[in-house]
Amino acid sequence: MIEKVGDIIFSKKFYGPILVIVLAIIFYNVIVKLINKLTVKGKTELDIKRRKTLILLFNNIMKYTISIIAILIILEIYGINTTSMLAGLGIIGLLVGLALQDALKDIIGGINIIMDNYYVVGDKIKYKDFIGTVISFGLKTTKIKSVTGDVLIITNRNVDTVINLSQKQTIMPFEITLASDVDHKIVKRVVEDILKDIYQYDYVDQKESIYLGIDKISGANLVYLFQVKCKQGKEEFLRREILEKIKISFDKNKIKLAG
Repeated sequence: MIEKVGDIIFSKKFYGPILVIVLAIIFYNVIVKLINKLTVKGKTELDIKRRKTLILLFNNIMKYTISIIAILIILEIYGINTTSMLAGLGIIGLLVGLALQDALKDIIGGINIIMDNYYVVGDKIKYKDFIGTVISFGLKTTKIKSVTGDVLIITNRNVDTVINLSQKQTIMPFEITLASDVDHKIVKRVVEDILKDIYQYDYVDQKESIYLGIDKISGANLVYLFQVKCKQGKEEFLRREILEKIKISFDKNKIKLAG
């Protein structure tokens, strides 16, 4: 009895599949780590997000490829002639291919989405009447999550028209009303210092984010104007940040905002 158990354990048909599975998992993890190190870096936020999306797509491809190879090797271990089997599967493969046309369209659609720069993981997009952030991108589907937590799953073949809100830019005007006796040179310096502070964000357009000067006269007050241009989806956070900086900077310079 013990000898039979020993024969089974040391049989190639017993340890072979286990070894193949373990090696396949190790190989997959090593490849994924190497790709992550080579491609995750980027000069801009868009580059980084695009590369992360490519990594997700590549990981899916590698997972399926390694799984198929591992299955074929295991079948060989059990004495199944995979060469003749694959040849015999030619006709079946054709039939399966016809049945899986939609799946193939999804895969091709996913590649087109990346190549044509429709969106990447992390982008805020509008698909029909649904607005949300891309949280997952795979071979077949894209998942979008709204601010309310709803998740929309779209098959890649159906992504024909989307609005990428992350790639569009918006201009936010800021008006500051001050008494007419305030030195306008000091106002200009304070505002320009505020603008320099927000230049640290890579989604802010420095060339279009500028101090515009006195915009109008309102009674005994002067209205100063400056604008900030940034990517859509970032404006609410940035607006609050700038308003806070205005309050702190003007208080520090003892400039009283007009009511």
